[in-house]
Amino acid sequence: MLTDPKCKNAKSKDKAYKLADEKSLYLEVMPNGAKYWRMKYRFGGKEKRLAFGVYPETGLKEARTKRDEARKLLADGADPGETRKAMKAAQVADTDTFEVVAREWFAKNAASWVENHGNRIIRRLERDIFPWLGNAPIRGIDAPKLLGALRRIEERGAVETAHRALQNCGQIFRYAIATGRAERDISADLKGALPPVKGGHFSAVTEPKQVAELLRAIDAYQGTFTVQCALKLAPLFFVRPGELRQAEWKDFDLEAAEWRYTVTKTDTAHIVPLATQALSILQELHAATGHGRYVFPSARTPNGSRPMSDVALLAALRRMGFDKDETSVHGFRALARTILDEVLGFRPDFIEHQLAHAVRDPNGRAYNRTAHLAERKKMMQSWADYLDSLKAGAQVIPFKRTG
Repeated sequence: MLTDPKCKNAKSKDKAYKLADEKSLYLEVMPNGAKYWRMKYRFGGKEKRLAFGVYPETGLKEARTKRDEARKLLADGADPGETRKAMKAAQVADTDTFEVVAREWFAKNAASWVENHGNRIIRRLERDIFPWLGNAPIRGIDAPKLLGALRRIEERGAVETAHRALQNCGQIFRYAIATGRAERDISADLKGALPPVKGGHFSAVTEPKQVAELLRAIDAYQGTFTVQCALKLAPLFFVRPGELRQAEWKDFDLEAAEWRYTVTKTDTAHIVPLATQALSILQELHAATGHGRYVFPSARTPNGSRPMSDVALLAALRRMGFDKDETSVHGFRALARTILDEVLGFRPDFIEHQLAHAVRDPNGRAYNRTAHLAERKKMMQSWADYLDSLKAGAQVIPFKRTG
């Protein structure tokens, strides 16, 4: 721990150096002799630091008090840096301005989001919303004013971004209502005011770095055990979302490491070979839900007589901070198709079989469900191992294989 004499007698050197106190507080001595109080901390997986003033104007006791206040904010789930920004903004403007409330909302929620998602939100607000609405009292913002800011985004052709900005603004208004600084969410008045986003394929992440981030987020998911298991198995199985959530224990043979069921879309039999990673998850889950019919029962039916809601997994992805344009449960199929082909180099017909797509032989006849089963078992294990490598942060080198 530092003492006042140590701080006072610290001499400058050719390079800046630090004198450590306790609980991440330190005094940074600059080459010009200036001495700055700093605190290092981590928030949302990212290392940050705070400045507490200049010594001796800010003494050791005062610096420690500021450090303790920052640590209390961290314990309460708030980023002290973002909170300070909001407080500074409050000193030069109305404490209930849109930007002040928005930064407070962001600081309260950022820890529960994937870092990249949080960064996109704050950049979107700083670039597209704060310049036009930031200094306005949040109570005085009406639907036309909000629409005016969104129109600026739309006019540059970024319709999807405009919709996401509207969604964020709605979240901020609802936070303002909860904290007594607004009466209603005026974003609801803009339903249908923006042109619709053109439809496309189901969203999916396919870049290895993005996949690793998604898998780690799933492992850290704080929801129910059943939903977490479903999220972990979704990329391993890459079946259609309805088939996953309605999976029944009677169709699983854990000894044979197979899941055999009828594809609802085509009314055809299908086999999903179970990699060792999938078996481990299923064996643990069986202790919790094996007494009922469904592998992933609804939280409202403890006896397992009903499957989980069709929005349960999608809602979990949103709570983890993944936008609907980033990934969906159905997107795991596109993820598997892309990487199994372009990275792991498996034959396209093996992949199509495993996706339960119609695959025909040279005579035009549909293959039966056991076609290439041995090769598909190897493929599913390689796929699970690859995902584990990505999640662990390994440098996975793309390669092509034959056969």
